[in-house]
Amino acid sequence: MIQDNQTPAGGAERAAFVRDSLPQGGLFAGQSWRIATEPFVLGPRLAGELESLGRVLLKFYEAANLLYRQSAEGKQPGWVAGLLDQGKPSELITLQRSPAFKLELPRVIRPDILLTQEGFSITELDSVPGGMGLTAWLNQTYGNAEGRGPRAEVLGGTSDMLDGFASIFGDAPRVRIIVSEEAATYRPEMEWMAGQLGSRFTVHDSRFTGFHNGDAVYRFFELFDLANVDNHEQIFQLAAARKLRLTPPPKTLFEEKLLFALLWNRNLREFWRVHLGEGFLKRLLGHIPYSWVVDPAPLPPHAALPGLDLTDWRQLKTLSHRERELILKVSGFAPHAWGARGVYLGSDLSHADWAVGVDRALREFPDSPWVLQRFARPSLVKSAWYDFESRQVIPMDGRVRLCPYYFVSSAGGAARAKLCGALATICPADKKIIHGMDDAILAPCTI
Repeated sequence: MIQDNQTPAGGAERAAFVRDSLPQGGLFAGQSWRIATEPFVLGPRLAGELESLGRVLLKFYEAANLLYRQSAEGKQPGWVAGLLDQGKPSELITLQRSPAFKLELPRVIRPDILLTQEGFSITELDSVPGGMGLTAWLNQTYGNAEGRGPRAEVLGGTSDMLDGFASIFGDAPRVRIIVSEEAATYRPEMEWMAGQLGSRFTVHDSRFTGFHNGDAVYRFFELFDLANVDNHEQIFQLAAARKLRLTPPPKTLFEEKLLFALLWNRNLREFWRVHLGEGFLKRLLGHIPYSWVVDPAPLPPHAALPGLDLTDWRQLKTLSHRERELILKVSGFAPHAWGARGVYLGSDLSHADWAVGVDRALREFPDSPWVLQRFARPSLVKSAWYDFESRQVIPMDGRVRLCPYYFVSSAGGAARAKLCGALATICPADKKIIHGMDDAILAPCTI
């Protein structure tokens, strides 16, 4: 099926307006994309589902956090915390279990959503997401492109992304956005956001140490990379002493893709039913692909992996091309755990290359567990971009990933996840794994 996303008159003018509105320093260091002639159109039903999805994902984070805590305390199976702590330094495990952080959740929630023939598939959750500044800029720019084709009523309007980000820091007088060298590609978009939000917001690298009591810190660095973040100890110590307001908290479990495998684990079904509620659990299982932890521990000879009918993970290597509608990816806490790195799509690989991925997953389990997930192939959508060299609107059939951004501005029972915008990444139809490549179209979403 090809979803229709027609190009209106005025697309060339709008694309030129977007190009000419780019900040002088850009938004992604060394990166470019194809400029859409219009926002990506969501049907009312899908837009409504995205609007209400924030409540469900926030509840999932709350339940996952409780599961980890109760597992560490012996109130739930100990293997859960053991698996989530696998390969993590003891100092980080102690920190994430400390009283200062045990109830803390990420205040930005961003799922990766693929549109498929059956609806949509939530493939990952990102608690330290890039693209916030880009989405805020796209919303502002396309929303302000009046007189250049029909006005675009973008999802979240022209200011919700900025307002939503600002809201997660409460009344902190200063907000320090700390961007690591590993995340430097995204520094320009964070600098643009800070510039839009005023002098209260400043962007710094990992050498900054000029914190004051009451500051808020946005952690734009992954926890696997702490050895390269010079000021992380100071940040964590001040936050543990409640002298800083830190988000996202230093909790590795929220950077693990294997949370989805725990959701599907039958041994934990009653926990999820109680703490998510039957309706939220059913909704998540309806949109999250079946996921497994690739644990090389031998099974009894009469047992099989659920949903796969395999008795040993090495048998994955023998599956036929048709049977390999599966994706292997490292769970987290590793340099190759973000972007398109550390990902093997079985149906797109030769037997030999797929076998390399399986062997790698089994070998790395003690330090970096991997997950296997059923692959829901994205359906085709129609879109268009403007080629400034040929001065033509270029139609493109592609596959889309939606990244809605939810901001959590309160805590405890008052916490609410507000949808403030969504980024559509549309890759050419021949690309199997969707990410922000140079020949992708990036666009805000509209209803």
